[in-house]
Amino acid sequence: MWAVCYRWSGGERGNTLQPMKEQKASDLFIQCLEAEGVEYIFGVPGEENLDFLESLAQSGKIRLILTRHEQTAGFMAATYGRLTGKAGVCLATLGPGATNLVTAGAYAQLGAMPMLMITGQKPVKTSKQGQFQIIDVVDMMGPITKYTRQIVSGEAIPSHVRNAFRLAEEERPGAVHLELPEDVARETTDRAPVPASATRRPVVEAKAVARAVALLKESRRPVLLIGAGANRKMTARMLRAFIDKQGIPFVTTQMGKGVVDETHPLFLGNAAVSEKDFPHRALECADLILNVGHDVVEKPPFFMNSGERKVIHVNFLSAEIDPVYFPQAEMIGDIANSVWQLNEALEPQTHWDFGFFRKVGAALREHTCRRLDDDRFPVLPQRLVGVVREVMPEDGIIALDNGIYKIWFARNYPARCPNTVLLDNALASMGAGMPSAMAAKLVHPDRRVLAVCGDGGFMMNSQDLETAVRLGLGLVVLILNDSAYGMIRWKQEQLGFRDFGLTFKNPDFVRYAESYGATGRRIDAEAELRPALEEAFAQGGVHVIDLPVDYSLNANILFDEIPAESARLLETPGESSAT
Repeated sequence: MWAVCYRWSGGERGNTLQPMKEQKASDLFIQCLEAEGVEYIFGVPGEENLDFLESLAQSGKIRLILTRHEQTAGFMAATYGRLTGKAGVCLATLGPGATNLVTAGAYAQLGAMPMLMITGQKPVKTSKQGQFQIIDVVDMMGPITKYTRQIVSGEAIPSHVRNAFRLAEEERPGAVHLELPEDVARETTDRAPVPASATRRPVVEAKAVARAVALLKESRRPVLLIGAGANRKMTARMLRAFIDKQGIPFVTTQMGKGVVDETHPLFLGNAAVSEKDFPHRALECADLILNVGHDVVEKPPFFMNSGERKVIHVNFLSAEIDPVYFPQAEMIGDIANSVWQLNEALEPQTHWDFGFFRKVGAALREHTCRRLDDDRFPVLPQRLVGVVREVMPEDGIIALDNGIYKIWFARNYPARCPNTVLLDNALASMGAGMPSAMAAKLVHPDRRVLAVCGDGGFMMNSQDLETAVRLGLGLVVLILNDSAYGMIRWKQEQLGFRDFGLTFKNPDFVRYAESYGATGRRIDAEAELRPALEEAFAQGGVHVIDLPVDYSLNANILFDEIPAESARLLETPGESSAT
Protein backbone atom coordinates (compact mmCIF):
# COMPACT_ATOMS: atom_id res chain seq x y z
CA MET A 1 0.00 0.00 0.00
CA TRP A 2 1.35 3.42 -0.98
CA ALA A 3 1.42 6.18 1.60
CA VAL A 4 0.59 9.66 0.36
CA CYS A 5 2.82 12.61 1.17
CA TYR A 6 3.29 16.08 -0.26
CA ARG A 7 6.19 17.68 -2.10
CA TRP A 8 6.87 21.40 -1.70
CA SER A 9 7.35 22.94 -5.13
CA GLY A 10 7.08 26.19 -7.00
CA GLY A 11 9.37 29.25 -6.77
CA GLU A 12 12.85 29.38 -5.33
CA ARG A 13 11.63 28.31 -1.90
CA GLY A 14 8.41 26.75 -3.19
CA ASN A 15 4.81 27.86 -2.80
CA THR A 16 2.52 24.84 -3.34
CA LEU A 17 2.08 21.38 -1.87
CA GLN A 18 1.83 18.51 -4.34
CA PRO A 19 0.86 14.93 -3.37
CA MET A 20 3.48 12.23 -3.97
CA LYS A 21 4.18 8.61 -3.03
CA GLU A 22 6.50 7.12 -0.46
CA GLN A 23 10.08 7.39 -1.64
CA LYS A 24 13.70 6.74 -0.78
CA ALA A 25 15.17 8.97 1.92
CA SER A 26 17.97 10.18 -0.37
CA ASP A 27 15.33 11.34 -2.88
CA LEU A 28 13.68 13.30 -0.09
CA PHE A 29 17.04 14.85 0.86
CA ILE A 30 17.49 16.16 -2.69
CA GLN A 31 13.94 17.52 -2.72
CA CYS A 32 14.68 19.36 0.53
CA LEU A 33 17.75 20.91 -1.08
CA GLU A 34 15.68 21.90 -4.12
CA ALA A 35 13.13 23.53 -1.81
CA GLU A 36 15.98 25.61 -0.33
CA GLY A 37 16.88 26.91 -3.79
CA VAL A 38 20.19 25.02 -4.10
CA GLU A 39 21.79 25.42 -7.54
CA TYR A 40 25.09 23.57 -7.12
CA ILE A 41 26.60 20.84 -4.99
CA PHE A 42 30.41 20.92 -5.03
CA GLY A 43 32.12 17.73 -4.07
CA VAL A 44 34.00 14.46 -4.30
CA PRO A 45 31.54 11.60 -3.72
CA GLY A 46 32.48 8.22 -2.23
CA GLU A 47 30.72 4.86 -2.07
CA GLU A 48 28.81 5.97 1.02
CA ASN A 49 27.22 8.75 -1.07
CA LEU A 50 26.01 6.58 -3.95
CA ASP A 51 22.31 6.59 -3.05
CA PHE A 52 22.49 10.35 -2.60
CA LEU A 53 24.32 10.62 -5.93
CA GLU A 54 21.68 8.54 -7.72
CA SER A 55 18.95 10.78 -6.31
CA LEU A 56 20.91 13.87 -7.34
CA ALA A 57 21.17 12.54 -10.90
CA GLN A 58 17.36 12.72 -11.11
CA SER A 59 17.23 16.37 -10.08
CA GLY A 60 16.50 18.85 -12.80
CA LYS A 61 17.40 21.81 -10.59
CA ILE A 62 20.73 21.02 -8.91
CA ARG A 63 24.02 20.66 -10.76
CA LEU A 64 26.86 18.54 -9.36
CA ILE A 65 30.24 20.28 -9.63
CA LEU A 66 32.77 17.46 -9.34
CA THR A 67 36.09 18.72 -8.00
CA ARG A 68 39.50 17.08 -7.66
CA HIS A 69 39.81 17.71 -3.93
CA GLU A 70 37.25 18.15 -1.15
CA GLN A 71 38.99 21.31 0.03
CA THR A 72 38.30 22.96 -3.33
CA ALA A 73 34.66 21.91 -3.07
CA GLY A 74 34.39 23.49 0.37
CA PHE A 75 36.09 26.73 -0.64
CA MET A 76 33.79 27.00 -3.67
CA ALA A 77 30.68 26.36 -1.56
CA ALA A 78 31.77 28.93 1.03
CA THR A 79 32.44 31.57 -1.63
CA TYR A 80 29.08 30.86 -3.27
CA GLY A 81 27.53 31.55 0.14
CA ARG A 82 29.56 34.73 0.58
CA LEU A 83 28.45 36.12 -2.78
CA THR A 84 24.79 35.10 -2.70
CA GLY A 85 23.83 35.02 0.98
CA LYS A 86 22.42 31.52 0.38
CA ALA A 87 24.20 28.51 1.85
CA GLY A 88 26.59 26.88 -0.60
CA VAL A 89 26.55 23.08 -0.45
CA CYS A 90 29.48 20.67 -0.61
CA LEU A 91 29.64 16.88 -0.47
CA ALA A 92 32.21 14.35 0.72
CA THR A 93 32.34 10.78 1.89
CA LEU A 94 33.21 9.58 5.38
CA GLY A 95 36.67 9.46 6.98
CA PRO A 96 39.33 11.12 4.81
CA GLY A 97 36.73 12.83 2.63
CA ALA A 98 35.19 14.46 5.68
CA THR A 99 38.53 15.42 7.20
CA ASN A 100 39.47 17.13 3.93
CA LEU A 101 36.48 19.45 4.43
CA VAL A 102 37.64 20.65 7.83
CA THR A 103 39.79 23.53 6.55
CA ALA A 104 37.00 24.78 4.29
CA GLY A 105 34.51 24.45 7.13
CA ALA A 106 36.69 26.57 9.39
CA TYR A 107 37.17 29.03 6.49
CA ALA A 108 33.40 29.47 6.17
CA GLN A 109 32.74 29.58 9.90
CA LEU A 110 35.38 32.19 10.74
CA GLY A 111 34.64 34.16 7.57
CA ALA A 112 30.85 34.23 8.19
CA MET A 113 30.05 32.48 4.90
CA PRO A 114 26.87 30.33 4.85
CA MET A 115 27.73 26.76 3.86
CA LEU A 116 26.30 23.26 4.32
CA MET A 117 28.68 20.28 4.38
CA ILE A 118 27.10 16.87 3.65
CA THR A 119 29.13 13.76 4.45
CA GLY A 120 28.38 10.07 4.10
CA GLN A 121 28.82 7.33 6.67
CA LYS A 122 28.75 3.54 6.93
CA PRO A 123 25.44 1.98 7.97
CA VAL A 124 24.70 2.90 11.57
CA LYS A 125 22.00 0.31 12.26
CA THR A 126 23.46 -2.85 10.72
CA SER A 127 27.16 -2.06 10.24
CA LYS A 128 29.52 -5.06 10.18
CA GLN A 129 32.68 -3.25 9.00
CA GLY A 130 34.21 -2.47 12.37
CA GLN A 131 36.04 0.86 12.41
CA PHE A 132 37.30 0.96 8.82
CA GLN A 133 37.48 4.67 7.84
CA ILE A 134 35.14 5.53 10.69
CA ILE A 135 35.77 8.55 12.88
CA ASP A 136 33.26 10.64 14.78
CA VAL A 137 32.72 13.22 12.03
CA VAL A 138 29.79 14.89 13.80
CA ASP A 139 31.88 15.54 16.90
CA MET A 140 34.88 16.59 14.76
CA MET A 141 32.75 19.25 13.05
CA GLY A 142 31.46 20.67 16.34
CA PRO A 143 34.11 23.36 16.94
CA ILE A 144 33.96 24.68 13.36
CA THR A 145 30.22 24.76 12.70
CA LYS A 146 27.04 26.34 14.01
CA TYR A 147 25.20 23.02 13.76
CA THR A 148 26.28 19.41 13.16
CA ARG A 149 24.01 16.36 13.20
CA GLN A 150 23.89 12.74 12.13
CA ILE A 151 20.59 11.92 10.42
CA VAL A 152 19.34 8.72 12.07
CA SER A 153 16.12 8.24 10.09
CA GLY A 154 14.55 9.34 6.85
CA GLU A 155 11.74 10.95 8.83
CA ALA A 156 14.21 13.45 10.31
CA ILE A 157 15.64 14.70 7.00
CA PRO A 158 13.23 17.62 6.35
CA SER A 159 13.61 19.20 9.79
CA HIS A 160 17.41 18.76 9.86
CA VAL A 161 17.85 20.27 6.38
CA ARG A 162 15.55 23.23 7.10
CA ASN A 163 17.24 23.90 10.44
CA ALA A 164 20.70 23.62 8.88
CA PHE A 165 19.90 26.20 6.19
CA ARG A 166 18.21 28.53 8.65
CA LEU A 167 21.22 28.52 10.97
CA ALA A 168 23.78 28.76 8.15
CA GLU A 169 22.13 31.82 6.64
CA GLU A 170 20.97 33.82 9.65
CA GLU A 171 23.32 36.36 11.21
CA ARG A 172 26.10 35.69 11.94
CA PRO A 173 26.29 33.26 8.93
CA GLY A 174 28.57 30.23 9.01
CA ALA A 175 29.09 26.53 8.38
CA VAL A 176 26.73 23.67 9.21
CA HIS A 177 27.11 19.92 8.72
CA LEU A 178 24.82 16.93 8.14
CA GLU A 179 25.92 13.28 8.06
CA LEU A 180 23.80 10.87 6.00
CA PRO A 181 24.58 7.18 6.69
CA GLU A 182 24.17 4.64 3.89
CA ASP A 183 21.34 2.70 5.50
CA VAL A 184 19.38 5.83 6.32
CA ALA A 185 19.75 7.06 2.73
CA ARG A 186 18.12 3.80 1.53
CA GLU A 187 15.13 3.94 3.86
CA THR A 188 11.70 4.82 2.56
CA THR A 189 9.70 7.70 3.94
CA ASP A 190 6.50 9.57 3.25
CA ARG A 191 7.73 12.89 4.63
CA ALA A 192 7.91 16.13 2.61
CA PRO A 193 10.29 19.09 2.74
CA VAL A 194 9.67 21.68 5.44
CA PRO A 195 8.98 25.04 3.77
CA ALA A 196 10.96 28.05 4.89
CA SER A 197 9.11 30.48 7.12
CA ALA A 198 9.10 34.20 6.42
CA THR A 199 11.42 35.98 8.85
CA ARG A 200 12.56 39.53 9.42
CA ARG A 201 15.48 40.59 11.55
CA PRO A 202 14.66 42.76 14.57
CA VAL A 203 15.49 46.46 14.32
CA VAL A 204 17.35 48.69 16.74
CA GLU A 205 15.45 50.18 19.68
CA ALA A 206 14.69 53.92 19.52
CA LYS A 207 16.54 54.75 22.75
CA ALA A 208 19.72 53.20 21.33
CA VAL A 209 19.43 55.43 18.26
CA ALA A 210 18.95 58.48 20.47
CA ARG A 211 22.02 57.58 22.56
CA ALA A 212 24.15 57.20 19.42
CA VAL A 213 22.90 60.52 18.03
CA ALA A 214 23.76 62.26 21.29
CA LEU A 215 27.31 60.86 21.30
CA LEU A 216 27.87 61.90 17.69
CA LYS A 217 26.62 65.40 18.42
CA GLU A 218 29.01 65.66 21.38
CA SER A 219 32.02 64.51 19.35
CA ARG A 220 34.41 66.76 17.42
CA ARG A 221 36.34 64.24 15.29
CA PRO A 222 34.08 61.23 14.54
CA VAL A 223 35.24 58.49 12.15
CA LEU A 224 33.24 55.64 10.60
CA LEU A 225 34.81 52.17 10.63
CA ILE A 226 33.30 49.58 8.25
CA GLY A 227 33.87 45.91 9.12
CA ALA A 228 33.05 42.48 7.73
CA GLY A 229 29.49 42.38 9.05
CA ALA A 230 28.59 45.44 6.98
CA ASN A 231 29.35 43.65 3.72
CA ARG A 232 25.70 43.29 2.69
CA LYS A 233 24.00 44.92 -0.31
CA MET A 234 21.43 46.97 1.58
CA THR A 235 23.94 47.97 4.26
CA ALA A 236 26.31 49.21 1.57
CA ARG A 237 23.60 51.48 0.14
CA MET A 238 22.68 52.84 3.57
CA LEU A 239 26.33 53.51 4.46
CA ARG A 240 26.96 55.38 1.22
CA ALA A 241 23.91 57.56 1.89
CA PHE A 242 25.10 58.15 5.47
CA ILE A 243 28.61 59.19 4.39
CA ASP A 244 27.32 61.47 1.64
CA LYS A 245 24.90 63.25 3.98
CA GLN A 246 27.00 63.45 7.15
CA GLY A 247 30.42 63.98 5.55
CA ILE A 248 32.11 61.70 8.11
CA PRO A 249 35.39 60.10 6.87
CA PHE A 250 35.59 56.31 6.85
CA VAL A 251 38.10 53.47 7.23
CA THR A 252 37.52 49.82 6.28
CA THR A 253 38.84 46.52 7.55
CA GLN A 254 40.15 43.99 5.03
CA MET A 255 36.85 42.10 4.88
CA GLY A 256 34.95 45.39 4.68
CA LYS A 257 36.71 46.39 1.46
CA GLY A 258 34.42 47.75 -1.21
CA VAL A 259 31.33 48.14 0.97
CA VAL A 260 31.64 51.83 0.01
CA ASP A 261 33.55 52.88 -3.12
CA GLU A 262 37.14 53.40 -2.00
CA THR A 263 37.72 56.17 -4.53
CA HIS A 264 35.37 58.26 -2.39
CA PRO A 265 37.16 61.45 -1.21
CA LEU A 266 36.33 60.64 2.43
CA PHE A 267 38.05 57.23 2.33
CA LEU A 268 40.98 57.09 4.78
CA GLY A 269 42.35 53.66 3.95
CA ASN A 270 42.14 49.99 4.73
CA ALA A 271 43.38 48.53 8.01
CA ALA A 272 45.70 46.07 6.30
CA VAL A 273 48.82 46.65 8.41
CA SER A 274 48.63 46.15 12.15
CA GLU A 275 50.06 49.47 13.31
CA LYS A 276 51.29 52.95 12.38
CA ASP A 277 49.65 53.10 8.95
CA PHE A 278 47.57 56.06 7.77
CA PRO A 279 44.11 54.65 8.67
CA HIS A 280 45.31 53.72 12.17
CA ARG A 281 46.60 57.27 12.64
CA ALA A 282 43.13 58.56 11.76
CA LEU A 283 41.45 56.15 14.19
CA GLU A 284 43.86 57.14 16.95
CA CYS A 285 43.06 60.83 16.55
CA ALA A 286 39.29 60.35 16.41
CA ASP A 287 37.35 61.11 19.56
CA LEU A 288 34.48 58.82 18.48
CA ILE A 289 34.44 55.72 16.27
CA LEU A 290 31.17 54.61 14.72
CA ASN A 291 32.06 50.92 14.39
CA VAL A 292 29.70 49.24 11.90
CA GLY A 293 29.83 45.47 11.35
CA HIS A 294 32.72 44.79 13.74
CA ASP A 295 33.88 41.15 13.67
CA VAL A 296 36.40 39.85 16.19
CA VAL A 297 37.88 37.38 13.67
CA GLU A 298 39.78 40.26 12.04
CA LYS A 299 42.86 41.83 13.57
CA PRO A 300 41.65 44.75 15.72
CA PRO A 301 41.98 48.03 13.80
CA PHE A 302 42.12 49.92 17.11
CA PHE A 303 42.41 49.29 20.85
CA MET A 304 40.35 51.04 23.50
CA ASN A 305 41.73 52.40 26.75
CA SER A 306 39.72 53.93 29.59
CA GLY A 307 39.09 57.65 29.21
CA GLU A 308 39.96 57.79 25.52
CA ARG A 309 37.71 57.89 22.46
CA LYS A 310 34.12 56.70 22.62
CA VAL A 311 32.86 53.83 20.45
CA ILE A 312 29.37 53.12 19.08
CA HIS A 313 28.93 49.44 18.19
CA VAL A 314 26.47 48.90 15.30
CA ASN A 315 25.85 45.24 14.55
CA PHE A 316 23.42 42.34 14.38
CA LEU A 317 24.70 41.07 17.73
CA SER A 318 25.96 42.61 20.94
CA ALA A 319 29.65 43.37 21.33
CA GLU A 320 32.03 40.79 22.74
CA ILE A 321 33.53 42.77 25.60
CA ASP A 322 37.23 42.38 26.37
CA PRO A 323 39.97 44.58 27.88
CA VAL A 324 40.48 46.52 24.64
CA TYR A 325 36.91 46.66 23.29
CA PHE A 326 34.07 47.95 25.49
CA PRO A 327 31.83 50.29 23.47
CA GLN A 328 29.94 53.00 25.34
CA ALA A 329 26.85 52.57 23.15
CA GLU A 330 25.41 49.73 21.08
CA MET A 331 22.86 49.70 18.28
CA ILE A 332 21.77 46.07 17.98
CA GLY A 333 19.56 44.93 15.11
CA ASP A 334 19.54 44.87 11.33
CA ILE A 335 22.60 46.94 10.38
CA ALA A 336 21.12 48.55 7.28
CA ASN A 337 18.08 49.70 9.24
CA SER A 338 20.30 50.96 12.10
CA VAL A 339 22.37 53.08 9.72
CA TRP A 340 19.23 54.38 8.02
CA GLN A 341 17.65 55.36 11.36
CA LEU A 342 20.84 57.06 12.47
CA ASN A 343 21.05 59.01 9.22
CA GLU A 344 17.43 60.11 9.53
CA ALA A 345 17.87 61.27 13.13
CA LEU A 346 21.19 63.08 12.71
CA GLU A 347 22.20 66.24 10.89
CA PRO A 348 25.82 67.18 10.09
CA GLN A 349 27.32 69.15 12.96
CA THR A 350 29.03 72.47 12.28
CA HIS A 351 31.59 71.87 15.04
CA TRP A 352 32.88 68.61 13.54
CA ASP A 353 36.52 69.09 12.59
CA PHE A 354 37.86 66.85 9.81
CA GLY A 355 40.92 68.91 8.91
CA PHE A 356 43.44 66.37 10.18
CA PHE A 357 41.59 63.53 8.45
CA ARG A 358 41.72 65.38 5.13
CA LYS A 359 45.50 65.57 5.52
CA VAL A 360 45.64 61.84 6.27
CA GLY A 361 43.54 61.03 3.22
CA ALA A 362 45.70 63.16 0.93
CA ALA A 363 48.90 61.63 2.31
CA LEU A 364 47.48 58.12 1.88
CA ARG A 365 46.55 58.74 -1.77
CA GLU A 366 49.97 60.22 -2.50
CA HIS A 367 51.74 57.32 -0.85
CA THR A 368 49.74 54.52 -2.51
CA CYS A 369 50.32 56.08 -5.93
CA ARG A 370 54.11 55.85 -5.57
CA ARG A 371 56.01 53.33 -7.69
CA LEU A 372 52.98 52.77 -9.93
CA ASP A 373 55.17 53.69 -12.90
CA ASP A 374 58.22 51.70 -11.75
CA ASP A 375 58.95 49.27 -14.59
CA ARG A 376 61.61 47.17 -12.87
CA PHE A 377 61.45 43.41 -13.30
CA PRO A 378 60.64 41.21 -11.42
CA VAL A 379 57.57 43.34 -10.79
CA LEU A 380 57.12 45.35 -7.60
CA PRO A 381 53.85 44.73 -5.70
CA GLN A 382 52.79 48.38 -6.03
CA ARG A 383 53.12 48.23 -9.81
CA LEU A 384 51.32 44.88 -9.91
CA VAL A 385 48.37 46.25 -7.92
CA GLY A 386 48.18 49.29 -10.19
CA VAL A 387 48.12 47.21 -13.36
CA VAL A 388 45.44 44.88 -12.02
CA ARG A 389 43.29 47.85 -11.05
CA GLU A 390 43.66 49.25 -14.60
CA VAL A 391 42.64 45.94 -16.16
CA MET A 392 39.68 45.14 -13.91
CA PRO A 393 36.37 46.99 -14.43
CA GLU A 394 34.50 48.45 -11.45
CA ASP A 395 32.56 45.24 -10.91
CA GLY A 396 35.46 42.91 -11.76
CA ILE A 397 36.28 40.40 -9.03
CA ILE A 398 39.74 39.56 -7.72
CA ALA A 399 40.09 36.49 -5.47
CA LEU A 400 43.22 36.59 -3.35
CA ASP A 401 44.98 33.60 -1.91
CA ASN A 402 46.90 34.15 1.32
CA GLY A 403 50.35 35.74 1.23
CA ILE A 404 52.18 39.03 1.60
CA TYR A 405 50.60 40.29 -1.64
CA LYS A 406 47.22 40.19 0.15
CA ILE A 407 48.40 43.11 2.30
CA TRP A 408 49.54 45.06 -0.77
CA PHE A 409 46.16 44.54 -2.46
CA ALA A 410 44.15 45.30 0.67
CA ARG A 411 46.09 48.50 1.23
CA ASN A 412 46.69 49.77 -2.33
CA TYR A 413 43.81 48.42 -4.44
CA PRO A 414 40.76 50.72 -4.38
CA ALA A 415 37.70 48.47 -4.39
CA ARG A 416 34.76 50.06 -6.20
CA CYS A 417 31.92 47.66 -5.32
CA PRO A 418 31.03 45.22 -2.51
CA ASN A 419 32.49 41.72 -2.76
CA THR A 420 34.84 42.55 -5.61
CA VAL A 421 37.94 41.84 -3.48
CA LEU A 422 37.57 38.32 -2.09
CA LEU A 423 40.19 37.89 0.58
CA ASP A 424 40.26 35.83 3.75
CA ASN A 425 41.25 37.80 6.83
CA ALA A 426 39.69 35.28 9.22
CA LEU A 427 41.18 31.79 8.83
CA ALA A 428 43.68 33.20 6.28
CA SER A 429 44.06 29.81 4.61
CA MET A 430 46.36 29.19 1.68
CA GLY A 431 44.81 27.35 -1.24
CA ALA A 432 41.49 29.22 -1.37
CA GLY A 433 42.30 31.77 -4.09
CA MET A 434 41.62 29.79 -7.24
CA PRO A 435 38.57 27.88 -5.86
CA SER A 436 37.06 31.19 -4.72
CA ALA A 437 37.58 32.65 -8.19
CA MET A 438 35.96 29.58 -9.76
CA ALA A 439 32.87 29.99 -7.59
CA ALA A 440 32.76 33.72 -8.31
CA LYS A 441 32.75 33.01 -12.05
CA LEU A 442 29.86 30.56 -11.64
CA VAL A 443 27.86 33.16 -9.72
CA HIS A 444 28.84 36.07 -12.02
CA PRO A 445 29.58 34.59 -15.46
CA ASP A 446 29.34 38.04 -17.08
CA ARG A 447 32.11 39.62 -14.98
CA ARG A 448 35.88 39.53 -15.23
CA VAL A 449 37.29 37.27 -12.50
CA LEU A 450 40.97 37.11 -11.61
CA ALA A 451 42.59 34.74 -9.11
CA VAL A 452 45.77 36.19 -7.58
CA CYS A 453 47.81 33.41 -5.99
CA GLY A 454 51.26 33.00 -4.58
CA ASP A 455 53.16 30.04 -5.96
CA GLY A 456 52.81 28.28 -2.59
CA GLY A 457 49.06 28.75 -2.29
CA PHE A 458 48.39 27.95 -5.94
CA MET A 459 50.04 24.54 -5.69
CA MET A 460 47.84 23.55 -2.74
CA ASN A 461 44.77 23.16 -4.97
CA SER A 462 46.28 23.46 -8.46
CA GLN A 463 44.80 20.10 -9.52
CA ASP A 464 41.44 21.84 -9.85
CA LEU A 465 42.66 23.64 -12.95
CA GLU A 466 41.16 20.56 -14.58
CA THR A 467 37.80 21.39 -12.96
CA ALA A 468 37.93 24.97 -14.22
CA VAL A 469 38.74 23.77 -17.75
CA ARG A 470 36.02 21.10 -17.64
CA LEU A 471 33.45 23.68 -16.55
CA GLY A 472 34.48 26.02 -19.38
CA LEU A 473 35.08 28.93 -17.01
CA GLY A 474 36.46 32.19 -18.34
CA LEU A 475 39.04 32.53 -15.61
CA VAL A 476 42.50 34.07 -15.33
CA VAL A 477 44.93 32.81 -12.66
CA LEU A 478 47.88 35.08 -11.92
CA ILE A 479 50.68 33.24 -10.09
CA LEU A 480 53.08 35.50 -8.19
CA ASN A 481 56.32 33.55 -8.39
CA ASP A 482 59.05 34.04 -5.80
CA SER A 483 59.84 30.33 -5.20
CA ALA A 484 59.16 30.70 -1.48
CA TYR A 485 56.55 30.96 1.23
CA GLY A 486 57.07 34.69 0.96
CA MET A 487 55.05 36.06 3.89
CA ILE A 488 56.68 33.75 6.44
CA ARG A 489 60.08 34.44 4.90
CA TRP A 490 59.44 38.18 5.35
CA LYS A 491 58.49 37.63 9.00
CA GLN A 492 61.62 35.51 9.42
CA GLU A 493 63.73 38.38 8.09
CA GLN A 494 61.97 40.91 10.32
CA LEU A 495 62.85 38.86 13.39
CA GLY A 496 66.50 38.76 12.37
CA PHE A 497 66.52 35.01 11.78
CA ARG A 498 68.51 33.29 9.07
CA ASP A 499 66.89 32.50 5.71
CA PHE A 500 66.00 28.86 6.28
CA GLY A 501 63.33 26.32 5.39
CA LEU A 502 60.98 28.43 3.27
CA THR A 503 62.22 28.22 -0.34
CA PHE A 504 61.40 25.62 -3.00
CA LYS A 505 61.45 24.96 -6.74
CA ASN A 506 58.37 25.39 -8.88
CA PRO A 507 57.23 23.40 -11.90
CA ASP A 508 57.14 24.99 -15.33
CA PHE A 509 53.77 26.69 -14.82
CA VAL A 510 53.21 27.19 -18.55
CA ARG A 511 53.55 23.50 -19.36
CA TYR A 512 51.69 22.63 -16.17
CA ALA A 513 48.70 24.72 -17.27
CA GLU A 514 48.80 23.26 -20.77
CA SER A 515 48.75 19.73 -19.38
CA TYR A 516 45.27 20.48 -17.99
CA GLY A 517 44.06 22.06 -21.22
CA ALA A 518 44.50 25.65 -19.99
CA THR A 519 46.56 28.35 -21.67
CA GLY A 520 49.86 29.15 -19.97
CA ARG A 521 52.06 32.22 -20.32
CA ARG A 522 55.23 33.43 -18.62
CA ILE A 523 55.90 37.16 -18.19
CA ASP A 524 59.51 38.14 -18.99
CA ALA A 525 59.24 41.94 -18.75
CA GLU A 526 57.02 44.36 -16.82
CA ALA A 527 55.64 45.81 -20.06
CA GLU A 528 54.13 42.40 -20.94
CA LEU A 529 51.86 42.17 -17.87
CA ARG A 530 48.93 44.38 -18.82
CA PRO A 531 48.72 43.16 -22.46
CA ALA A 532 48.88 39.56 -21.21
CA LEU A 533 45.97 40.10 -18.82
CA GLU A 534 43.87 41.91 -21.42
CA GLU A 535 44.55 39.21 -24.00
CA ALA A 536 43.63 36.43 -21.57
CA PHE A 537 40.29 38.02 -20.70
CA ALA A 538 39.56 38.72 -24.37
CA GLN A 539 40.26 35.12 -25.43
CA GLY A 540 38.15 33.47 -22.72
CA GLY A 541 38.80 30.06 -21.22
CA VAL A 542 41.25 29.30 -18.41
CA HIS A 543 44.57 31.15 -18.49
CA VAL A 544 47.52 30.78 -16.12
CA ILE A 545 50.06 33.62 -16.05
CA ASP A 546 53.42 33.07 -14.35
CA LEU A 547 54.69 36.42 -13.01
CA PRO A 548 58.01 36.82 -11.15
CA VAL A 549 57.64 39.32 -8.29
CA ASP A 550 60.10 41.38 -6.26
CA TYR A 551 59.22 41.54 -2.55
CA SER A 552 62.38 43.40 -1.56
CA LEU A 553 60.36 46.43 -0.43
CA ASN A 554 58.23 44.46 2.03
CA ALA A 555 60.33 45.72 4.91
CA ASN A 556 59.45 49.28 3.84
CA ILE A 557 55.78 48.62 3.25
CA LEU A 558 54.90 51.67 5.36
CA PHE A 559 57.68 54.17 5.03
CA ASP A 560 59.24 53.61 1.62
CA GLU A 561 59.69 57.11 0.23
CA ILE A 562 56.98 58.73 2.36
CA PRO A 563 57.34 62.51 2.13
CA ALA A 564 58.50 64.17 5.33
CA GLU A 565 55.17 65.91 5.96
CA SER A 566 53.25 62.65 5.59
CA ALA A 567 55.73 60.82 7.79
CA ARG A 568 55.13 63.37 10.54
CA LEU A 569 51.42 62.52 10.42
CA LEU A 570 52.30 58.95 11.27
CA GLU A 571 54.91 59.74 13.88
CA THR A 572 52.93 62.36 15.84
CA PRO A 573 52.01 60.78 19.19
CA GLY A 574 48.38 59.69 19.18
CA GLU A 575 45.94 58.74 21.90
CA SER A 576 46.57 55.01 21.38
CA SER A 577 48.23 52.62 18.97
CA ALA A 578 46.91 49.36 17.55
CA THR A 579 49.68 46.80 17.32
